Amino acid sequence: MFRRNSQFAIRLIFAYGRCIIEVTMRNSEVIWQEMLSVLEVEIPALGFDVWLRPLCPVETSDGEKLVLRAPTEAHKGEVVMRYMPLMKEVMRNIDGAPTVISVIAAEEQAEEEIIEVKPEKRPVAEKSTINPKYNFENFVVGGCNKLAHAAAIAVSESPGSVYNPLFIYGGVGLGKTHIMHAIGNAVRMSMSNLKVLYVSSDTFISEFIESIRTAKGANQSFRDKYRGVDLLMIDDVQFISKKPSTQEEIFNTFEALRNAGKQMVFASDRPPQDIPDLDSRVRSRFASSLVVDIQPPDLETRIAILQKKSQDAKVNIGVNELEFIAEHVHSNIREMEGVLTKVIFLSKLSTHKVDLSICRQALNDYRVQACDEITADEIIDCTCRYFNVNKSDVIGKKKNKEIVEPRQIAIYLINELMTLPLTSIGEFFGGREHTTVMHARDKISSAVVSDQKTRTAVNDIKAMVLRK
Repeated sequence: MFRRNSQFAIRLIFAYGRCIIEVTMRNSEVIWQEMLSVLEVEIPALGFDVWLRPLCPVETSDGEKLVLRAPTEAHKGEVVMRYMPLMKEVMRNIDGAPTVISVIAAEEQAEEEIIEVKPEKRPVAEKSTINPKYNFENFVVGGCNKLAHAAAIAVSESPGSVYNPLFIYGGVGLGKTHIMHAIGNAVRMSMSNLKVLYVSSDTFISEFIESIRTAKGANQSFRDKYRGVDLLMIDDVQFISKKPSTQEEIFNTFEALRNAGKQMVFASDRPPQDIPDLDSRVRSRFASSLVVDIQPPDLETRIAILQKKSQDAKVNIGVNELEFIAEHVHSNIREMEGVLTKVIFLSKLSTHKVDLSICRQALNDYRVQACDEITADEIIDCTCRYFNVNKSDVIGKKKNKEIVEPRQIAIYLINELMTLPLTSIGEFFGGREHTTVMHARDKISSAVVSDQKTRTAVNDIKAMVLRK
């Protein structure tokens, strides 16, 4: 009897009357990446990025269990409460996956490691934060991202010398994280002596808060970690908005690294000047070198991305099927790749080659809700999460730019996605006149055509609202 575990996937193949045993290495990292590919389709992009992407698999001697590490105890609690049933269901459908999944907080693992190594005084090996899955070789370049790609290549070849800092911005799921990991992998490959650190802003914020909360001297340990690297990359820096203490720490870290000639790369869903409630010193540092954007890919680039992904998966998929997927998922590369993963999964499950019927079945998970299931509150809530602003401000009387733009976009989307009179829409925003609602609707309608930033924001928020 062979035991099913996280290290080996065992398949029995019958050929010429003989039973052949095929054993394939399946470590926790590979299994978790496969799970993420499916979870990306099932979970809204914001929740996926905030709660699941920061999780890291922990290798254990128990092959029957997949252990994931969360940055903090609070993060662990949210993951378990929100997503654990779905994670268990997805894991059951992965070949060679273990039978049990659990989540631990970073401090729990640290305590276990200290106890384990103390008798022999062995140091704990530092786990790389760079995902080897993402590199420049599997990054598809098109008109939407060629400037960001060229800048990233230059930084990876000469870190600290050009484009320091490099600031990359763009909508959700367009490849910012891929490029950052690609930079890290290229630097580690060509300059293995350099220390490379990639973190999400959520991790940075959590560790900073924890360093303040814990015993005296821990704060210095936190600073040593972030200021002792040669390449620091922080993702989703828009989330440091309205966090003055974190911004102060980012500023001081920036100054220390720049004075030491070390490279920094930041990514955000918007350019520095559009991040609300950001300290002027931090804003100026973000924009002090090169700021580049990544746009949503055109149809040809989307098809090329799908072709590359299907080749990497060693699955033969026809151009008609790839074009069908690309035509139906156009604003988010990550979701498009997730749909492709679902297509491949369904094909293997049914033992049929990929055809349009399988593509349609996979896209059922991406279908939008009927318009009568959408509420104005959902649209306003999604808009507030996207712009990281308070709902009370958006529906209230404030007129500063950071609030007016989200308010006008929310009005535009309510008008587009729901069949409500203008006066009723105005009631959701503190009883505003129908002429004010008309002005907001028409302004955003024009901006969607003429301004790429607005068009990206509207498409991203619409995707958040319309996903099942």
